[in-house]
Amino acid sequence: MTELLYYTDAYCADFDAVVLAAEAVDGKTRVALDRTAFYPGGGGQPHDLGWLNFEGQRQQVVEVVKEDGQVWHTLDIEIPGLKFGSQVSGELDWTRRYLLMRTHTAMHILCGVVWRDYGASVTGGNMDPGRGRMDFEFASLTRDLIGEIEAKCNAEVAAARPVRTQVLPREEAFQIPDLIRTKINLLPEGISEIRTVELVGLDLQADGGTHVANTQEVGALRVVDYKSKGAINKRIYIELV
Repeated sequence: MTELLYYTDAYCADFDAVVLAAEAVDGKTRVALDRTAFYPGGGGQPHDLGWLNFEGQRQQVVEVVKEDGQVWHTLDIEIPGLKFGSQVSGELDWTRRYLLMRTHTAMHILCGVVWRDYGASVTGGNMDPGRGRMDFEFASLTRDLIGEIEAKCNAEVAAARPVRTQVLPREEAFQIPDLIRTKINLLPEGISEIRTVELVGLDLQADGGTHVANTQEVGALRVVDYKSKGAINKRIYIELV
């Protein structure tokens, strides 16, 4: 099993680790580590990029996935010397990761505002560094309403709300009202512990991604577009300014 450093400390940008397994695939090397700060993707957030250092070599990590409890890091070339027990160090592309943390937190602000003030469930979402989109169960959206939502989101940024994470037993977590904001509960039955992310006073959801510690770190955001994706499904696009 890989220890997930990002799960408890989103600001961990470099780390030491031991190789649990390594394999060559199509001219590249896949490496599973005993611990990692690389986020493997999920919940609409892309996987991290960065580098692994091994015996003086600094190789780019081009893909990260989680499989059966282990996080695999794909390097851009084959490194025959990497094997079980090898000592490595990892570095995140921190500029990209931090932008994703700000973006993910901005998405929570948007979701929190829309849920609190309009009672609309989330029906989907995705993000890239600095921009994202969320689908909501709205019957209709207007330019005036979009402007209102944008202003409310920026007010929450300025409110400098602390962002807290917590891991709870499944039974305890599901006693929290409105913990699942998506239209469909996507949490598998077999998960015994639930990680929650709280924007204090605004939003509390089950979430496994990375976020900033305070909404003020998000900076200004703007709603750049909106579209109808169905009778009661509307898409809102945001960008960080």
